[in-house]
Amino acid sequence: MKLEGTSAPHFALEGSDKKVHDLTDYAGKTLVLYFYPRDNTPGCSKEACSFRDLYSELNTLDVMLLGVSKDSLAAHDKFIAKFGLPFVLLSDPETSVMQAYGAFGEKTMYGKKVMGTIRSTVVIGPDGKVVKHWPKVRKAESHPQEVLEFLREHLG
Repeated sequence: MKLEGTSAPHFALEGSDKKVHDLTDYAGKTLVLYFYPRDNTPGCSKEACSFRDLYSELNTLDVMLLGVSKDSLAAHDKFIAKFGLPFVLLSDPETSVMQAYGAFGEKTMYGKKVMGTIRSTVVIGPDGKVVKHWPKVRKAESHPQEVLEFLREHLG
């Protein structure tokens, strides 16, 4: 699924801040949406903590960051508290938004084909178009730095 250059699929999901976040809320801003499989798992924790550590720099660039998984808001609250995450996590229990962004589908885990969340990231520009899409993130821990470097080049 190639999203770059297309209009970002619409979403309206409840966030860990108890508000509904709608794509239209971010018109005129650069938004990073990162999709991850599960709260409190090793790879997802490393990725979230890396985004946490870069958060002030993302703010300096006027970039909004949202994490998306199918976990419940209660699970998100525990994850945020455990790691001191300064950004909102959205809950997509039906996986409809993840599917629209190509972040849910067939993947291989431990040599078996399974349906699940595909770790991926999109950068949505102020005009609502997808500027950058990482359809399959391989290295959860170093990926946030890669996103930041792209943003520095693109917004710099």
